[in-house]
Amino acid sequence: MTDTMLDTRFVRSMFPAFQQPALEGQRFFENAGGSYTCKPVIDRLFRYYHERKVQPYGAYAASQAAGAEMDEARNRLAAMMGVESDELSFGPSSSANTYVLAQAFGEMLSPGDAIVVTNQDHEANSGPWRRLQAQGITIREWQIDPTSGHLDPEALWRLIDDKVRLVCFPHCSNIVGEINPVAQICQGLRQAGIRSCVDGVSYAPHGLPDVAALGADIYLFSAYKTYGPHQGLMVIRRDLGAELPNQAHYFNADTLYKRFTPAGPDHAQIAACAGMADYFDALHAHHFKDGAGQDAASRMVQVHDLMRAHETRLLQPLLEYVKGRNDVRLIGPDQAKGRAPTVALEHARSGLALAQALALRGIMAGGGSFYANRALGGVGVDPAHGVLRLSFVHYTSAEDLDALILALDQVL
Repeated sequence: MTDTMLDTRFVRSMFPAFQQPALEGQRFFENAGGSYTCKPVIDRLFRYYHERKVQPYGAYAASQAAGAEMDEARNRLAAMMGVESDELSFGPSSSANTYVLAQAFGEMLSPGDAIVVTNQDHEANSGPWRRLQAQGITIREWQIDPTSGHLDPEALWRLIDDKVRLVCFPHCSNIVGEINPVAQICQGLRQAGIRSCVDGVSYAPHGLPDVAALGADIYLFSAYKTYGPHQGLMVIRRDLGAELPNQAHYFNADTLYKRFTPAGPDHAQIAACAGMADYFDALHAHHFKDGAGQDAASRMVQVHDLMRAHETRLLQPLLEYVKGRNDVRLIGPDQAKGRAPTVALEHARSGLALAQALALRGIMAGGGSFYANRALGGVGVDPAHGVLRLSFVHYTSAEDLDALILALDQVL
């Protein structure tokens, strides 16, 4: 973690939502469902629709500019995650990207081969793989602890044998919040000759990871939860991408970043994703004056640590507050260091009812199952009753947390 303190005033100046009269006095705690969009992304989207909304990669200037901006987004974000640019591809959502991947694995695997999934995941990294049972693929479930929601790595190895070809698990759950030891798990799987698919949707908003250092074969996350437009981003390491059957038009089969995009991509939103890189670079330039000459991945590591340190400082008091109450159950760890700032609470009142009560007090929070019905069921919570979910990111302020705790005192 870095000793540099995050300048929240600078950060919030980069998000137009904080200057909107319609949102004045509102505290945003549903970031796990979708973050606010940073200004560089909005500016690029505006420019694209005004100047470049043409078929990209053509002969004329506007078309060339459109294609170049799409390439810029892929090149810069890939570099920030320590991977090659052709290992990063875009799709309409992480759910859709995973579905395409599952189709590719379904073609490559044989009946009797096994895939391990978890019941800690959002359905996006669970359901598409489970459907392969209809093709004779064996699905094994790596189950969470029913009390804590913890995903024990030792329990995974008890599921592994020479039939397992792929293990799919989250970097962190959108309900449990615990950060799983991805690098350790992926290293063990690689040594065993088993592929890994990591759902980073709930982690990436807290700092893009160094995917190369993690060792994941596949890493997925959503731009719209990471300060960008509604796109799913997917890293597939080159050796696996070349091995999997092409899912795109046959004439795109030789281009790795096109192989898993069956339909035409959203050109404008891909181009706008370059604004995410603009924002991360602006954060680095503002906070680290001696960063000249650093490569993109090194800069991103510093930005990641800056964001996580701020979030951890804010999260621990909230966890302490929750621990001090006997009318709510905290799902997941009670220490901020090992979890993302996504806090799910079970209460006698439904999650939706609590969210509605908080909304009357200026707190924007979520209530429900959040597409994690299996995870809720795994810890004994009825998905129909749901949980109250309080999720924040680095642009959240200490004043926001104070307002949240005051509102919780009034509604719990």
